[in-house]
Amino acid sequence: MNIKAYLFLTLCTLFWSGNFIVGKIATLYDIPPLTLNFYRWFIAFLILAPFTIKGVLTNLKEIKDNILLLIIMGFTSISVFNSVVYYSLNFTQVLNGVLMISTIPVFIIFFSSLFKTEKIKLNQIIGVIISFLGVISIITKLNFSLLLSLDLNKGDLWMFVAMISWTTYSILLGEKKIKLEPFIFLQTIIIIGLLFLFPMYIFEFIYGKKITINIPVILTIGYVVLFAGIGAYTFWNAAIKLIGPSRCGVFLHLMPIFSSLMAVFILNEKFSFHHIAGTLLIVIGILLSSNKKISKQF
Repeated sequence: MNIKAYLFLTLCTLFWSGNFIVGKIATLYDIPPLTLNFYRWFIAFLILAPFTIKGVLTNLKEIKDNILLLIIMGFTSISVFNSVVYYSLNFTQVLNGVLMISTIPVFIIFFSSLFKTEKIKLNQIIGVIISFLGVISIITKLNFSLLLSLDLNKGDLWMFVAMISWTTYSILLGEKKIKLEPFIFLQTIIIIGLLFLFPMYIFEFIYGKKITINIPVILTIGYVVLFAGIGAYTFWNAAIKLIGPSRCGVFLHLMPIFSSLMAVFILNEKFSFHHIAGTLLIVIGILLSSNKKISKQF
């Protein structure tokens, strides 16, 4: 048992669970989502710069050799994932978002098999289908007729984009070994991610979505920078290198527990029957996908 990796993953999921709560609070103070994500990573870049810029410059050859991979990883994790999560929380509950994100372990297992061009196990396919039904249950609130009318919450639909984005990042991180120290790697993908985030930030600014500096805004940015940003990403990256993406992905299961408790007690959100039904389907799907005893393959 790798206690170090499990401790990293527990702290990581705790910090990311808080990120959903803070992201929801940000909507109450009219903090623009793209602006919040830009400042999150720009300030993280400034904090890390004195300790990492020399290392980034020293490792330019390794970075150039893996530039396409790093661009994809920086774009999916830094630019897209949190921007979409913060935007989605303008339209959906924290409970919806975090329960949907909890299906990522299944998607990591499933798409890892595809990327490795291995035969896909029957239990993985069944697990994906059941977990996806769990997501649909949450999105539709068990009113499946909404699928026919396409009258769905756009926040939930955008959260699905976030799921695919983080799955892509985690698989690439686990499968492709880039020879960079953890903080050098993090700073590298932050720099790349900021190149995509900056025009997004300018777009919001031009359209009048500006940030107003006050105590709640400072506390929000402080949390997403230090805990959900530098802290969580460092723990996640280190854990994946220790035990791999599939085993790490299962720990995202802790997020519904942490976030649900926070949402109920801090935001007074209600845990409804469709949340319970969706959670059960998601858990069953993940258990099936992770069951190594079922070995039938296509």
